[in-house]
Amino acid sequence: MAPDSILSLAAEVAECRLCPRLVGWREKVAANPPARFPGQRYWARPLPGFGDPNARVLVVGLAPAAQGGNRTGRLFTGDRSGDFLFASLHRTGFANQPTSTSIDDGLRLTGTFISAVVRCAPPDNKPRPDERASCLSYLVRELSLLPRLRIVVALGAYAWDGAIRAVGESADTTVPRPAFGHLAEARMGPYMLLGSYHPSQQNTFTGRLTPPMLDAVMVRARELAHSR
Repeated sequence: MAPDSILSLAAEVAECRLCPRLVGWREKVAANPPARFPGQRYWARPLPGFGDPNARVLVVGLAPAAQGGNRTGRLFTGDRSGDFLFASLHRTGFANQPTSTSIDDGLRLTGTFISAVVRCAPPDNKPRPDERASCLSYLVRELSLLPRLRIVVALGAYAWDGAIRAVGESADTTVPRPAFGHLAEARMGPYMLLGSYHPSQQNTFTGRLTPPMLDAVMVRARELAHSR
């Protein structure tokens, strides 16, 4: 077998069918697109991580959006959460453009890699514990395949918990479980874990998460990544 690499792992993730409920849901969504996406061919497969293979910063979300990544084939792409996230990544120097609309839109990330705890769009955006467990090995392997990685930014409490679990598995040890919070920081083995509220519409429309708040997280991630 060829050595594991980011590219080989991405290909493996895209073919995964481990979770019957998620497979059925992602394909049902693709077969019944809303009127705002007429004639679009959905990706309807699991989503691999993407970005700079020399990244010092890893941004981890919960799971792809049914009408976002599940449609476009790239995490945080084609939905409101992604609009908010990539605008911040552009302002803070991690992305060459402020939008992410499709896999061929010219987006390039510098110094950061984007991933998720669960790789298929889940019903009601709520994966089950067994589905998270089935997916977690992909995040564990991504950690090992990003040799310069120093900082893990968790978007939301679910990603925070998933990142802690993944770091524990990658180090084959028990790690502490600090409380999640916006701009919370915790040492996790060789990484620093940094928390941010998720850029969901529930948070951004209510002002719980504002552009300056997310920018502050990414600026802090850069500071930490280059201070070690």
